Amino acid sequence: MKNKFLSPFIRQVTLAICMVVSGIAVYANDRNETSREKPEKGMSADVPVKWSRMTLKILKETPGGSPTYGSRSLGYMGLTMYESVVHGKATYKSLSGQLNGLKQLPQPEPKQKYNWALALNAGQAYMLKHLYEQTSSNNIASIDSLENAIYKTESNKEIAERSASYGQEIARAIFEWSKTDGGYQGYKRNFDSTYNVPTGNGYWQAPAKGQSPVALPLHPYWGKNRTFVVANAELEIPAKIPYSFRKDSDYYQQMYEVYQMRGKLTQEQKEIANWWGDDPSQTFSPPGHSYNIATITILTAKADFFKATQTYARVGMAVADAFINCWKCKYVYHAQRPWSFIFYNIATLWNLYWPEPPFPAFYSGHAAQAAAAAIVLTDMYGSPFEFTDNSHVGREMDNERVVEYKARHFYSFWHAARETADSRMYGGIHTCHDNEVGLSEGTKIAKNINALAWQG
Repeated sequence: MKNKFLSPFIRQVTLAICMVVSGIAVYANDRNETSREKPEKGMSADVPVKWSRMTLKILKETPGGSPTYGSRSLGYMGLTMYESVVHGKATYKSLSGQLNGLKQLPQPEPKQKYNWALALNAGQAYMLKHLYEQTSSNNIASIDSLENAIYKTESNKEIAERSASYGQEIARAIFEWSKTDGGYQGYKRNFDSTYNVPTGNGYWQAPAKGQSPVALPLHPYWGKNRTFVVANAELEIPAKIPYSFRKDSDYYQQMYEVYQMRGKLTQEQKEIANWWGDDPSQTFSPPGHSYNIATITILTAKADFFKATQTYARVGMAVADAFINCWKCKYVYHAQRPWSFIFYNIATLWNLYWPEPPFPAFYSGHAAQAAAAAIVLTDMYGSPFEFTDNSHVGREMDNERVVEYKARHFYSFWHAARETADSRMYGGIHTCHDNEVGLSEGTKIAKNINALAWQG
């Protein structure tokens, strides 16, 4: 089975990111007040973007991070951002009553004025400090500093207090709901020494020299967590190509393709493997990369305040559900990574380009979450949509692999998702089958996110 890779695209090194900076407007909460739509046009995405960047800073700088726990956090951060301001936009609809077990959220006081940016501000600070209670005191100080700086932009003390109080109420309600999803304080149990991984042909083995210093499976029960959308929990687990060591089998050919790829990697393919590697011990992890692409999209499209909040909510919940479903599948099949099969059946001296992560292979989490993000962004911003991903610009060069981290240019969100999936094969840690199924499953998950009643 041949893998069809996209031809390399011309990359631009820089992108002029337009920052729309404007005053933070105040809006009345009366849905019968027809004049409310007029001031909304002046609200920029500045405050949502600042909180997105702060969130990714905390993800990156808090020890013990994982793509699983990070994805969950982004789901709740995005949802809280959206719900804290949804009543400020006449055409937007709350997701309470639509999500899995989220029955009711606090309501703003009728006929009272709210500064929606301050509501968002308070909600994000509350949620981030509670989701990352284990982060450093310096990071907590950074969160408080940003919250205080934005709070001071409102001169009317009564409006400021009312708005901040409402944002905290929303965040508190969502955080309490989050405690029942199965992933609460998941950072305390990243690796499970009691989990029994099956042994035998085709089963995953913890890598001796992998991405993680701990040779135990990461979050083996994550797939039992509650999804944001009920329909995503109901998706069937996809079929996997059955194990076979026969050279004429599909399984063998999938592994042989990975073996061959390692010997002919181009510089471009090495750069792609590095760019999407997103080791959570060094970066804001794969879901964080998708959340940052949401920011890049918002700035590139010059999206307004309210559209920005919905963008983060959709992307956050999409990648969160993608990781839950992917981990469910991983710990049903416990599928081996290419290295172990290649070592025992093809070549003992073969080595992969990128270190193995500490969990089974099928299907690719990178591919699934990238596809999920791409589909929700395409639904909101269309295709083609040209953008430059500068997520890792400025990162120190990888001297071991002789790779610089240079910005990558894309012509659509799916173009980026496709490259994300391919990067895992270039790294030697996934087969084409892993990637294709991941892209397919991520697409299904995102469509269920898009199908929510966002407009009311």
